[in-house]
Amino acid sequence: MPFNPQNPLVVQSDRTVLLEVQSDLYESARDALARFAELEKSPEYLHTYRLTPLSLWNAAAAGLTAPDILGALEQYSKYDLPSNIRAEIAEQVGRYGRVRLLRRGEALALESGDEALIAELARHKAVAPLIRAQPDARTLLTDRADRGRLKQALVGVGYPAQDEAGYTDGRHLPLRLRAPALSGEPFALRHYQQAAVQVFHAGGAASGGSGVIVLPCGAGKTLVGMGVMAALQTATLILTPSTVAARQWIAELLDKTTLTLEEIGEYSGLEKEIRPVTIATYQIVSYRSRRSQAFPHFSLFDREDWGLIIYDEVHLLPAPVFRITADLQARRRLGLTATLVREDGHEKDVFSLIGPKKYDVPWKVLEKQGWIATAECHEIRLNLPADQRLEYALVDDREKYRFAAENPVKLAVLEQVLAKHQRDSVLVIGQYLDQLDQIAARLGAPLITGQTPVAERERLFAAFRAGEVACLVVSKVGNFAVDLPDANVLIQVSGTFGSRQEEAQRLGRILRPKRNGLLAHFYTLVTRETRDQEFAANRQLFLTEQGYHFDILYEHEVAGWKPATLAAEAYVVRRPPPALPAAAPEPSG
Repeated sequence: MPFNPQNPLVVQSDRTVLLEVQSDLYESARDALARFAELEKSPEYLHTYRLTPLSLWNAAAAGLTAPDILGALEQYSKYDLPSNIRAEIAEQVGRYGRVRLLRRGEALALESGDEALIAELARHKAVAPLIRAQPDARTLLTDRADRGRLKQALVGVGYPAQDEAGYTDGRHLPLRLRAPALSGEPFALRHYQQAAVQVFHAGGAASGGSGVIVLPCGAGKTLVGMGVMAALQTATLILTPSTVAARQWIAELLDKTTLTLEEIGEYSGLEKEIRPVTIATYQIVSYRSRRSQAFPHFSLFDREDWGLIIYDEVHLLPAPVFRITADLQARRRLGLTATLVREDGHEKDVFSLIGPKKYDVPWKVLEKQGWIATAECHEIRLNLPADQRLEYALVDDREKYRFAAENPVKLAVLEQVLAKHQRDSVLVIGQYLDQLDQIAARLGAPLITGQTPVAERERLFAAFRAGEVACLVVSKVGNFAVDLPDANVLIQVSGTFGSRQEEAQRLGRILRPKRNGLLAHFYTLVTRETRDQEFAANRQLFLTEQGYHFDILYEHEVAGWKPATLAAEAYVVRRPPPALPAAAPEPSG
């Protein structure tokens, strides 16, 4: 392919892909890349993506082929693709499903048409302990109980299995979706929610029944879960990140399905009900009094004949739940999340034990269709007070982020921003309780933390929804599963270090569609030239990949700055960078 200077991609032999932000083709190239590559860096003018085995396996599981991926890269690349990249993509995409798990009597069969591969796996130190017999050159047998552990081992050695061993039906539970909802509000699954249900269910075939649905916050992942429940008609265990989230599930199920209160149980720190549909929290399931003891609530997984387990906010799944999930491979498993990003490196465990990504929609696509709100993102950079700069330089490295994140200048800038949103519904969110206590006292606003009783949280959230409270200050308990449809401004004063998933979840608090086209605003207050600014850049990676641009403001600019009000008014004027020479790319690294 000849050199094409108008194209925005440079694909390099080390599996990195450079994307020019100022190109007219930037958005379409970004959306194509997001389907099979991971964003690593996003400075102003040149973003860096990487092709990884996991990103390519997820793409293959979602239906992309090697020619699809190569075609997208060729369409947007300035230069010919390196030959090793062509081979790597074909190799990794071809590895997904090269071995299949099938049921054979009381055992499970690992099968492949590649006899050499079967011979290699049979002798691999991670796989061999799980193999019970080899009836022929293309088949290995394992116990049903080792289904999850074998899948983990296969992902570890680079040959993810396509699991077609099927699932137990579970206890029959008749239910249907209401139309309209019990509340009288119109209700029907949106087209993309229906598509997600159909892809996961796969008509009841063994090829469906496990995997992850990735949709933006505010796009109705709960409704997808209910659609799957209605398709399967089976007893369901739902795992959620908090008691508040569990009760929101209960309210939605009662409003939008034919389930009755007697058929729905809450299993949390406050209640221990086990019913045909049971909603439990990750905290209670993974609780134990001492690290040396067993997990007493793991018995929940055997207390009912579950036909479906839903993992809400699957990116938050704690490590102990992975352990029990390895034993639950005969149950259908649905993961729901806004992002597959995990900060603990367990993405491969989600892939092998919950299932691969089965369906996703870019955030900006749903924004353009009006299903989620249009949001403007702003990073406000401010200085440390002069008398604290030396103290910051001398503080221990482990404390530098907190020192910078609690910069007292943030309080004054926060008040300036709030003055521009006096008629809006505002959430102020942060990581450090001392900082949040000070902010709540200064603003005269209610504060919700992990220590706030559930009943009080629900009361304050209800008052916020009703417009009786215009501003709430919340700790990280507000990161997820809090349904506040009228919230349209979120101001982040501190976060969990460089967490990309947290940044996405926080933006999601304000993405419910707004009345009359009202624009949502996401602010993050960052201390310049400190660890706070470094972590902020990392936090924004996932949102950048989804098409969000962070406008940079400095503290002296805030007073004279006026935010747009309606989505139709939102625009960004960017100065073009100096023209880049049309030279061959330098070697990376």
